[in-house]
Amino acid sequence: MKVAIFPGSFDPLTLGHLDLIKRGSALFDHLAVAVMTNTSKDAWFTVDERVAQVKEAVAGLDNVSVITATGLTVDLMNKIGADYLMRGVRNVDDFRYEKDIAAMNHYLDDQVETIIFLADPKYQYLSSSLLKEVAMSGGNIAALLPANINEALQARLEKRQMKRVKKENEEAR
Repeated sequence: MKVAIFPGSFDPLTLGHLDLIKRGSALFDHLAVAVMTNTSKDAWFTVDERVAQVKEAVAGLDNVSVITATGLTVDLMNKIGADYLMRGVRNVDDFRYEKDIAAMNHYLDDQVETIIFLADPKYQYLSSSLLKEVAMSGGNIAALLPANINEALQARLEKRQMKRVKKENEEAR
């Protein structure tokens, strides 16, 4: 049985991510989407919220599970019996980054095999960070996210904006 893991912060999961998940689910017997914490990013959603969002987005894919963990991806792979580490790249910069990560993972565990998927050209410009920036500036990103995640992102955006306005009002006093 070919088992793969697709780790990421998925804050939020985009249609680009979902496309990769669908393609991976067609290639592997089982694909575990691992919602991880990226300490270098300011998360909009908690890990539990992201897990629930991703589960809803992949509900129709029977061979896909959604898990979460902390620590090294290679340790998680060994824990769940994954043979392959699935990654997606949008451009040359992503490839360079993923190449280095793949080398480190192979150093940590020489059984780790990284499979790199090229992003569908229609999603090559997408990143969760970019979508959050566009949304904060009032741009419409609904067509770039699964519907459930767009709703959650819009609600979170309103909450963040209300917080910011409240803080500005308090500082003005």
